[in-house]
Amino acid sequence: MTNNETFFEQDALPHSRSNVREIAAIDLGSNSFHMIVARIMNGSIQVLSRLKQKVKLAEGLDENAQLSQEAITRGVNCLALFAERLQGFAPENVNVVGTYTLRRAVNNDEFLRQAAKVFPYPINIISGQTEAKTIYAGVCHTQPEKGRKLVVDIGGGSTEMIIGDDFTPIVAESRHMGCVSFAAKYFPNGVISRQNFEEAYQSAVNKIEDLGWEYRNLGWQSVLGSSGTIKTVHQVIAATLDPNGIITKARLNDLVEQALCASHFNKLNIIGLNPERVDVFMPGLAILNAVFDVFHIDQMRYSDGALREGVIYSIEKNFQVADIRARTAWGLTEQFDIDTEQAHRIAGSVNLLAHQYNQWVKPELAEEMQSILLWAARLHEVGIVINHKNMQKHSAYILQNMELPGFDREQQRLLALLVRLHIGPLKTADLIKFARYDEQDVLALIRLLRLAVILNKSRQAAEKIQNLSLKNDRIGGAWILAFEPGYLERNPLVSNELRQESNGLKELALELLFN
Repeated sequence: MTNNETFFEQDALPHSRSNVREIAAIDLGSNSFHMIVARIMNGSIQVLSRLKQKVKLAEGLDENAQLSQEAITRGVNCLALFAERLQGFAPENVNVVGTYTLRRAVNNDEFLRQAAKVFPYPINIISGQTEAKTIYAGVCHTQPEKGRKLVVDIGGGSTEMIIGDDFTPIVAESRHMGCVSFAAKYFPNGVISRQNFEEAYQSAVNKIEDLGWEYRNLGWQSVLGSSGTIKTVHQVIAATLDPNGIITKARLNDLVEQALCASHFNKLNIIGLNPERVDVFMPGLAILNAVFDVFHIDQMRYSDGALREGVIYSIEKNFQVADIRARTAWGLTEQFDIDTEQAHRIAGSVNLLAHQYNQWVKPELAEEMQSILLWAARLHEVGIVINHKNMQKHSAYILQNMELPGFDREQQRLLALLVRLHIGPLKTADLIKFARYDEQDVLALIRLLRLAVILNKSRQAAEKIQNLSLKNDRIGGAWILAFEPGYLERNPLVSNELRQESNGLKELALELLFN
């Protein structure tokens, strides 16, 4: 399984509940201004609200890098709106960063002067390098991937490319190419043509091709993309081709050809395309294509954490931990007052049983699935704070609808399903389809968790299970549990629960034997 076995040891948990602290992060981007308001509670960050306003700052930047008064006014008006939400916030709890357009504007001091009249918090215009590293931190703090990662972020005015190991960036570059600036330069008045697209694509290649060899030589295990352009491409692919929204070169090419059928931005009619993104979609596609080609990327997954998430995690220095899922679980454990001893017992039983199950349909996903199973064991009682009756449904609802850094959407869906079905009748209709996981594997995970819960029904560690073996000869075949001699006689509650489970499984044409 994983190195998570020490999660519920006393020293691994927060020793006391921390005071609630509200914080805010604001990203003054070239296309939009974003604000996240969150609170730090019980060792975790809980997002309270997200505000976004399209400002199109980059459109107001002329050839002399002068920011127009119209653009300044749009930005200042947005900050005035944000200031209303932040009334009462101490300056140390608000972090505001300006990116490419404000970096480049020769009169950015005028923007800051006018902003100060309505917005009482300092604005930090950060370098491209700092922006890249902060984006990387935002991705790492919210996504489950470990090891070496390539992170790509296409913004309105610049594109950031970072390679790092876990939380540590190795190389970080920011280049002056973004979907807003490229729209103005290569797609004047929103006109779409193959020539316009090719010029935008070639320009992007020229800006990053010097990075190609170094980045490819460093290598990576996974590629993650963030921000508006990549989110949009992800959404289009998810709506039409793949529920996971995985971006590949072939899918990008198909999307380009589809988009080139339109003659103007306002004639783009693509399923899944947000109407707010039509004016930056084509230039964003050109940049993304160039990134795929220069770095020889096979596939990319969208990350919903990026710059502003990196900013918000930078406010609180205690979040530099190696296991994001562990941090998430710590927060839930504290917030919902989980019985950690019972969670530890069930996690131990799950670990014991899962190590003996070897009939995975997708063995390449076995480690990932077993990890999710372990977290389900640890978190299955979060809903008891609502009501013990139908606790499994309450728990599943919480886990499905909370932001869970460290789990992607498919993993979160699996986590919630396992928790929902850990007790109670098990019916075929309860099983849901996953794009990533095989139905038989999901069923096996459910059965493993249900067995672990049964083995610890007494909620006492009076007799620790020794020498428990699980045998299964084929996928869908009989599961055979073998206990040490006399165990079931000494534990009639476990024996009775196993008998009920065995009878219930017969309705699904599944077999559970035990002795």
